[in-house]
Amino acid sequence: MAVNENAELEALIRNAIDGGTEPPVATTAGGVADEEADGGLDLSTLGLVARRSLLWLLLLIALGGTAAWLYLRYTKPIYKSISVLKIDQRSEAGVVGLGGQLPAAEAPRASSKLAGEVQLIKSEIIYKQLRDSLGLDVNYYVQGTVLESELYGIAPFHVDYTVKDKEVYNQKISLAFTSPTRYTISCKSVADLSGEYALGQRVSLPGLDLVVLPTRYFSTAAREAQYHFTIQDEGTVNAYLEKNLAVDIMSPDANTIQISFTDYSPGKARRIVNKVDTVYQRAKVLREQETTARTLHYLDQQLDVNYDNLKRAENRYQGFVEKTKTYDVKSEVASSAAKAEALDEQQLKLSQNSDVLNDVARMVRQSHLTRSQDETVEESIPGLGDINDPILSQLLNQLNDLQWEQERLSRSYKPTTEAVQQRDARLTYILGSVDRQLGQARRALQKKIALLEKQQGVLAAKQQDLPSRATEQARLQRPLALAEGTYTMLMGKKVDFNIQKAGTTADFQILFPASEPQSPISPVRLIVYAIGLAGGLFMGLGLVAVRYLMHNTITSTRELERSTTAAVLGVIPTYDKEKMEVSRLVVNDNPKSAISEAIRSIRTNLDFISSAKKKRLISVTSTISGEGKTFVTVNLAGIIAMSGQRVIVLDLDMRKPKVNLAFGAENIKGISTILIDRHSVQECIQRTSIEALQFISAGPTPPNPSELILSPRFDQMLAELYESYDVVIIDTPPVGLVTDGILIMRKADIPIYIVRADYSRKAFVKNMNRLMRTNNLTRMCTVLNDAQSKGAYGYGYGYGYGYGGGYGQGYYEDPAAPPTLAQKIGRLFK
Repeated sequence: MAVNENAELEALIRNAIDGGTEPPVATTAGGVADEEADGGLDLSTLGLVARRSLLWLLLLIALGGTAAWLYLRYTKPIYKSISVLKIDQRSEAGVVGLGGQLPAAEAPRASSKLAGEVQLIKSEIIYKQLRDSLGLDVNYYVQGTVLESELYGIAPFHVDYTVKDKEVYNQKISLAFTSPTRYTISCKSVADLSGEYALGQRVSLPGLDLVVLPTRYFSTAAREAQYHFTIQDEGTVNAYLEKNLAVDIMSPDANTIQISFTDYSPGKARRIVNKVDTVYQRAKVLREQETTARTLHYLDQQLDVNYDNLKRAENRYQGFVEKTKTYDVKSEVASSAAKAEALDEQQLKLSQNSDVLNDVARMVRQSHLTRSQDETVEESIPGLGDINDPILSQLLNQLNDLQWEQERLSRSYKPTTEAVQQRDARLTYILGSVDRQLGQARRALQKKIALLEKQQGVLAAKQQDLPSRATEQARLQRPLALAEGTYTMLMGKKVDFNIQKAGTTADFQILFPASEPQSPISPVRLIVYAIGLAGGLFMGLGLVAVRYLMHNTITSTRELERSTTAAVLGVIPTYDKEKMEVSRLVVNDNPKSAISEAIRSIRTNLDFISSAKKKRLISVTSTISGEGKTFVTVNLAGIIAMSGQRVIVLDLDMRKPKVNLAFGAENIKGISTILIDRHSVQECIQRTSIEALQFISAGPTPPNPSELILSPRFDQMLAELYESYDVVIIDTPPVGLVTDGILIMRKADIPIYIVRADYSRKAFVKNMNRLMRTNNLTRMCTVLNDAQSKGAYGYGYGYGYGYGGGYGQGYYEDPAAPPTLAQKIGRLFK
């Protein structure tokens, strides 16, 4: 009934074995899943894998350290030299008392433009001076054991050259000394650039003229080395400087910058940084001097130009003044107006005086005719006092006196009275004098009026010319004022600039001069070794992880117990006393050996499992061949027989019989001949070196072993053997290859499943679990065979604890030789 079912199971097992993966889940009649999901991280397995990978881990770490050492050995170290500069400008104009005179816009700035200084340092100006002063155009090298080294400043020879062909640039030219006075050169890139020459001899080669001169480092030892040199063009040197020279702003507030240079030669890096500091300082001073000179030159040019403009403007204005006889037309206009007003006032006054004189003459005549003396002439005419004529005033006074006197006499005397006549004659005389004086005064006044009118005419003509002269003067004053202002401003600027130049000093300080670096910045030994060791450790841990993930074999009882519900009877250690081609009975030769005690522990556990039965049928099977099924069968049978029980071993692996080989007997007849009734059971029983132990070999290989096992004759044979033996142990075929073993396991009282440490895959244990569920093998037991480590069998069912948890501690009389160092190392790598 189980032939088809077992055939299907056999196919599933074969698929699991061949593919190395878990076979498809088989189900029982109830549809229950065949396997449960695996657990999480198995720390014991991980520990075992880590222990077995320990040597690989150490080797990988050592490999990482070796790789780091090789990297350091074959990598040229890079050195970095650093200097720190402080760049600032401070004004001292205020210290000398001139700070307040400078315009705010022209006052020196407190901080400099550091970005501009960085660009100056990394400019062609600096690079050119570095090329010229440091001799960077020729590089000298010496060939070492592994690497070449640059001989900057310490080369035993010096090359003076003239390049005629640009192809010579950047070519490696080898040089070797053949004698104290001669040398040879060669160049792979330029075929004609080779030959032997004398030191100091000028050599003319295709594209190159050169002279090789010895230096103070030239010695006998130096002549033995191999040298080469390269001639570099400006572009290459500039690229080299641009690549390795770094200028960084450290602190904008403190005006500090850092100059660094990286190179394979520490001395070269230091010298270049110091030279950069020197060249930069010189360039900065020259730049300031050049800026000052350009500024002063510009100011002088502008002063000259404006002086000429000012001179021309002054000449034009001077011609205008000479022509117009005035320096200020506007003030002259005001003066002319004032003069005109004064002339008008004088003219008015003269006119009034003329009217007064006319009134006086009229009144004098009228007073003479009317003889009216009610009032005097002087009293009658207002403004008469304004006429500044003392004679006229005297005459008028005399006239007034005579008139009053005449008026008085006329009241007392008759007109014919002598006194009256004398007074009339005198009055007539006075009137004539007054008349004459008035005529003179009127004529003088007319002359003044005529002169005043003439002056008014001249002034009016002059006033008509003033607007044109004012316009021309304004036109001439504008360029004059502009030229004067510009000239004054430029003179002031020049004075201010000279004051600033005198009061402002460049503050250039080297805070940290470049020193020769003692240790390279790359590669850093500590970091390289750390990376190498960490890389080795990482690869080692990766190996442990990979081996753990790829670990698909059973290695310990803990792992076996976690993988199956079958009882673990015990652990059989590795038998390494001798190398056996086939399984053999060894417990009789070494009854106190570790392997004998391990099998005794299994025997004791079997007694606990089947203590109620006196007759027992034990089947021993495995998944595939090579797991130690036959070895466990014969030695377990020997241990049981040595306890006094009668034991017989049946070899039912009729396709590949091995039991007869284990006992060193023939396989002419056996199980196959019994089942076909060719021989009886007694005829096929063979004896062993142990009296209570006997066996029946498989016999000739039949074409149908499964059918023979299913025949009634097989049950009859077992019944016959029960009569004479206490224990029947059957060595069955591997259940992973054929189904014969499953048929026998169903009949057995105690089916034992052999799992070999580090050989049997975890899928085999799943196969065992599947067989237990499918065939209801509730008493299925398992044994871990060929365990090599203490951790694999450090405890057991009444075995490990009872004997101290290990072997080789002096308790057992195990004659096996201790493993050699090579064997121990081999086990670590296994």
